Amino acid sequence: MALRSLTVHPLRTILATLGVIIGVAAVVAAMAILQGMSARIETGFASMGSNKLFISPNIERRSGRMVGNFESLKLDDAAAIPKECPSVRIVMPQVGNSALVKYFSKNTTASILGTTPEYSEINSHKVGEGEFISQTDVQSGSLVAVLGWKIKRDLFGGRPALDEKIKINGSLGSRTFTVIGVMEEKGNVAFTDVDQQVIIPITTAMDKLWGLKSVNMIMAEAISPADADIEKAKEETKRLLRQRHKIRAGQQDDFQVQAQKEFVQQFATFQTIIGIVLGSIAGISLAVGGIGIMNIMLVAVTERTREIGVRMAMGAQRGDVLWQFLVEASIVSFLGGALGVLVGWGLATTIENLTRVFETITTAWAIGMALAMATSVGIVSGIYPAWKASRLDPVEALRYE
Repeated sequence: MALRSLTVHPLRTILATLGVIIGVAAVVAAMAILQGMSARIETGFASMGSNKLFISPNIERRSGRMVGNFESLKLDDAAAIPKECPSVRIVMPQVGNSALVKYFSKNTTASILGTTPEYSEINSHKVGEGEFISQTDVQSGSLVAVLGWKIKRDLFGGRPALDEKIKINGSLGSRTFTVIGVMEEKGNVAFTDVDQQVIIPITTAMDKLWGLKSVNMIMAEAISPADADIEKAKEETKRLLRQRHKIRAGQQDDFQVQAQKEFVQQFATFQTIIGIVLGSIAGISLAVGGIGIMNIMLVAVTERTREIGVRMAMGAQRGDVLWQFLVEASIVSFLGGALGVLVGWGLATTIENLTRVFETITTAWAIGMALAMATSVGIVSGIYPAWKASRLDPVEALRYE
């Protein structure tokens, strides 16, 4: 009976469920995007190992206001850390920026990473063709480059890239680099797509491409992934850099040292906040959908007053009428939820195909939660119309025209 009553006015039923469809689609698409982003970042962190330290310039404050970052970290700091800190095994300074890379008529935008030979080891990222930059390249500021897998594909296609010349635009002008290697395909490392970058010697990047005096970050690796060793490496690094930067007791550090697990914790907090915000937005859509369902059910009660009177005159109890309208409201919202799941899944897939940044993941948990929310909205929205229908007087209902 509930299904038949809904098919009498199909357009009205669809319009009544529109808010539920939008709300559920928002929940499913948002959760799929969030899960996909989380999985990609977690995989990137896991591929780096768990014993990494990230040393970066601190935020400079004047009169309590943020005025930018300190330009505090030097190449000499990076060289001193493994020598003076027994708990640190290896370090890798780096500078980075986005730039246009050209090969004859072809060009692409890439992340340019100036670094040292330790990059390959500390990031577990090996060379697929040719060779990596050497310490000699760093000392001499050689104009050599190692391409990420995607950059090689975009510029050269299936052709060999070794010994070819490419141009990189920097703030000091355009420089011609010789390709000496191509990295293996790897995907994301933390927040960076390493297949979309070009690696050059750090001295070349600082002196010949951008004219920098300080480095953006120093990545270090503790001697083991044990928490005690990571904390010890962190404290040794802080103490050394305070000494080298002549920071007195009580003064603000011009650098910050963070363990990898701190980044993971911060991202988990960020993920929770984003989930709450997206859930709240979807909840508003579901609430609007619930109002639409309540409105359509009230109209249905009015239209079917005589029918209700006949049923009650034939022996139907108030509970029978109550359950009839609750089932109708639940079916409306459940069907809206099912359509919303399909729309949300399609939307997430479309975003994945258009952006190609990460894979979206639609979990059974997200689908179940969305359908449960939709059905709950239908039940809550149908309670008052169902109660109103069950309270009708049979005699008055039969007289209704």
